[in-house]
Amino acid sequence: MQEIVVISGKGGTGKTSVLSALASLGPSKILADCDVDAADLHLIMHPRIQKQEEFISGELARIDTDTCTECGLCREYCRFDAIDESFRIWEQDCEGCALCYHVCPSGAVRMEPRFNGYWYVSETRFGTMVHAALLPGAENSGKLVTTVRSEAREIAEEQNIDLILTDGSPGIGCPVIASLSRTNLAVIVAEPTLAAVSDLKRVQELTAYFSIPSGIVINKADINDSLSYEIERFAKDNDLPLLGRIPYEEKVTRAQIEGKSITEYDPSGLGDYMRRIWESIQERLDTEQNASPA
Repeated sequence: MQEIVVISGKGGTGKTSVLSALASLGPSKILADCDVDAADLHLIMHPRIQKQEEFISGELARIDTDTCTECGLCREYCRFDAIDESFRIWEQDCEGCALCYHVCPSGAVRMEPRFNGYWYVSETRFGTMVHAALLPGAENSGKLVTTVRSEAREIAEEQNIDLILTDGSPGIGCPVIASLSRTNLAVIVAEPTLAAVSDLKRVQELTAYFSIPSGIVINKADINDSLSYEIERFAKDNDLPLLGRIPYEEKVTRAQIEGKSITEYDPSGLGDYMRRIWESIQERLDTEQNASPA
């Protein structure tokens, strides 16, 4: 089984647009949206939800007002100011550390499992998709990413499908690391802007640290020729294949408005660019597979 993860050093580079276009190409695949903090792949995939599960992770403190003696120890020791003067827990501030539980002399504090969001299994026109959504301000997105990927792998095995296509999170934090483990190829989407080039270099350091084969796609490649050239030079210096270049096109926005991938909206224009990128990805996968020890 092979897994391709599309990532970017920063948000807004076109990562999800590239992922949705790739979803329409190649063999049968399972889709996984691991950008759980700001999921938007569903806007193009129009998923029909088949399964919904609560995501429970971490703990949340609760104070039983009938048992509480209002001694104030919990408020004194809480370093997150999560307990008000009426001895109510502010959920958005509680870190679930359980210190209040341990210092309460009357046993009025209990720790409860924390509900952080949902994860789903859905059907789309391009195959089964596993996706999720955290509640606003909820944490443990790395754990939710792991849940999404594990479910996608199980479904791929059940359906005898050999490819998983994953929309990773932007940046280099915990959700991205969780998206990359056991990945066959990371497709890094970059745009020729100063911020994006800087963040590209950081995310490449991450994939190199974990020895994950990578390649670069330059999106909006014609908006700044000098920075596009800098990205190409960076790719060459770091032995990263340039998987393709996508020009800036207002058609991308129109495709998003209509809820289509760019290959569906503009099959003979942007679609041709994406088909060439898919061929480059397949060549990279074949190269890595042939290079792997038997």
